[in-house]
Formats: sequence, structure tokens, C-alpha cells
Amino acid sequence: MFYGSLYWFRFMKKIIYLLLFLSCHILFSQVKLLSWNVENLGSSKSDKDIAFIVKTINDYDVVALQEIVAGDGGAQAVAKLADELNRKGSKWDYTISDPTSSSAYKTERYAFLWKTNKVKKIGDAWLEKKYQLEIDREPYYCTFDYKGKQFTIANFHAITKSKQPETEIKYFKFLPAQYPTLNLLFVGDFNCPQSHTVFNPLKKMGYTCVFTKQKTSLKKECVEDECLASEFDNIWYNSSKISISNSKVIHFYNSFNSLKEARKISDHIPITTEITVK
Repeated sequence: MFYGSLYWFRFMKKIIYLLLFLSCHILFSQVKLLSWNVENLGSSKSDKDIAFIVKTINDYDVVALQEIVAGDGGAQAVAKLADELNRKGSKWDYTISDPTSSSAYKTERYAFLWKTNKVKKIGDAWLEKKYQLEIDREPYYCTFDYKGKQFTIANFHAITKSKQPETEIKYFKFLPAQYPTLNLLFVGDFNCPQSHTVFNPLKKMGYTCVFTKQKTSLKKECVEDECLASEFDNIWYNSSKISISNSKVIHFYNSFNSLKEARKISDHIPITTEITVK
């Protein structure tokens, strides 16, 4: 009788643990977000390059890409990514921006890719209109719904450090008020470290960066095993509306024999986090 009761107790204990695990997983399940400056994504990327990018981003739910060439080769490359992703088991969709309003030499496209069984796109994605003259490569917005809660990603690639990206990032402080009903995340390559004072207005509004003192651009050559150069890529979110976890960067260059070879893929590493909309 004693052994029967003990067996039953252990069995019920396992059931309780399983139910707790499942309830926590359901309650706290999150959206895996990846952002990556893929450096001139277009016809110059080989099928091998496309396959490597697909392998790198396949485990994520929403992917924001920057630096897609403005010509037809850029749109075709994103379409190839989506096609290859769809061969991996999950159903993916994508949207790509029109060329940004910057000069012919600087204009680019942005793209979003997402797993349709994880999130739903709400409405059309759009390029920023109000500040398209003040911001060289104006942000590209897309709103997603996850289990009835929405968030909007502002995908962005700033002008280079030598051109003083803070002169355009300063306009970001106006965007939350411009879109008061949207839960904004600012994602991408800011060509500017999170410690810069230009981000102070966003911080005062409750925005927090995912990464601190995390270098994300590649050097041309590793020096004493240091292969990363600058703190450029980041994700800014309103901490009163979103919580994050499991943030990390992907050192994809470790898959190559040299940085020269890795830089054929990109001169930036992907950044990732998991978000929960409160």
C-alpha cells in the first residue's frame, strides 16, 4: 500500500510539473526577433551566400534586414531568401520597401520576413514620410500582431559615422508622438553607439536599448582575436510596453576561415532578442 501511494505521489508530481511548464510556456512565449545589416544584399550575393543567410535567420520569427540594394537585384535577393526559407518547413512571408528618398548613391531598401504561423502582419508596411528629408534613409515600419497584441518595428540604417548619424537620429524623439497608438521598436544599424547623448530623449520617454557596449561591425582583420569594431547595431524598445530576454549576437564569421571571406556575407553581425508585449 505504501509503495502504491508513493508511486501515485511521484506520478502526480510529474504531472503538476508538466502542467506548470506548459502554462509558463504559453503565458510567456515570445517572438524571436533578428536584425541584420546584410551589406549590399542584391545580385552580388551568390546562391551559397543566400543559403548561408537563410541558415542563420531560419530559427527566428521576425527578421528585419537593412542595406538591400535599391535596384531589382535587391528585391530578387529578398524573394530568394523567402523562397529558401519556405523550403525549410515553416511558411514565411515578406515585404520590401521602395527605395529610400536619399540620393541615388545612398538609396537602399529595407525588408521584413516573418513566419506566418507566429505573427500576422497588420496593414501595409510604409516608409517614414514626415521626416524623409531630415533622415537620409527614412525608417521602414511594419506592424505585427502576436496573440492579439501588436508591435511596430521601425527598421533603420543611418548614414555613416563620418557623416554624423546623430544629426538624423535626433528626429527619432518625435516619432513616438507621431504614432501615439503604435508600440514602436527602433531596430537596425544606427552607426552610432547607444551611449551617445542623441538617444537621451528616447531614454527619458522610457526607451531602453537591448545591447550595451556590444560591438557589431566587423573589422577587416582580427587583431589579437578581436574581430569586431564598433557598437553600431541595436534595438530600442519602450520598457513599459515590452519586455525582452535571451538577447544575443551571432558571430557568424566563426564559420569562415577569414574575415575577408565572412565579409562577403556582411560587414555586420546579426543581433537578436525575444520580445514579449505586455
